[in-house]
Amino acid sequence: MTSMQDAARADDSAYIRDLGRAFGGALLFSLPLLMTMEMWALGFAAEPERRLVFLLAALPVLFGLAHYAGFSARRGPVNNALDTLVALAVGFVTAAALLLVFNVLDLSSPASAVGQMSLQAVPAALGALAARRQLSGDSDEGDEDEASYPGELFLMLAGALYFAMNLAPTEEMRLIAYMATPLGALGVLILSVILLHLIVFEAGFAGQEEAETPVRAFFDFTLPGYALCLLASLAMLWVFGGADGHGLQALMANVVILAFPAAIGAAAARLLV
Repeated sequence: MTSMQDAARADDSAYIRDLGRAFGGALLFSLPLLMTMEMWALGFAAEPERRLVFLLAALPVLFGLAHYAGFSARRGPVNNALDTLVALAVGFVTAAALLLVFNVLDLSSPASAVGQMSLQAVPAALGALAARRQLSGDSDEGDEDEASYPGELFLMLAGALYFAMNLAPTEEMRLIAYMATPLGALGVLILSVILLHLIVFEAGFAGQEEAETPVRAFFDFTLPGYALCLLASLAMLWVFGGADGHGLQALMANVVILAFPAAIGAAAARLLV
């Protein structure tokens, strides 16, 4: 009986520690957006339908991260779902607390306040789920599931979404896209593909995936990964209103420019998650 109680206390202690790390990861990953003026305004200016789509679309991404990383050692569909919901709750609490501290939460309108928190909660939840890998100092916590080929692509998509999410709301991204010439946009596209390939397969970083040949790696991972970066960039531009009112050429320029940091995020996700 005593041993069972000790085990239960140890489990509770481990979960509290994991939860504390989750809050640390949420703060680390969400701080740039929490201190971005455009995100404060979008919280109540963005259409409620877009905010809802953003939140619902984030759930499968968070569930996948709970499977491959997660802020606790528990695994399985039920535990992954629970970790997803807890991570989202951590994201909301972190967003609410920081927005209150910064005195930018619109308390005069509950709908606006919920909107502000919902946009900020998703990147915070991503950080909560990545916290165990990035903030753990325990040497015995490297037992995460190895990703299959679709899993590898999913992790690249998650990294691309996170980086695109951090920059899509900013006016600077729109200005860069506006100033870019067609030749300059093409150069950004080529540079994005090259960096995505080199960072993951050629730089020799710890955790990089081995491939039989660089050419096979290019067609198996780099090109599909960049296509996911373009998709993630378009999605984030739509959510944050960056795709509104543009012709096809201007929209393509915005997507290509945003896909540059998204490609770095895709490479980093495969190295770090």
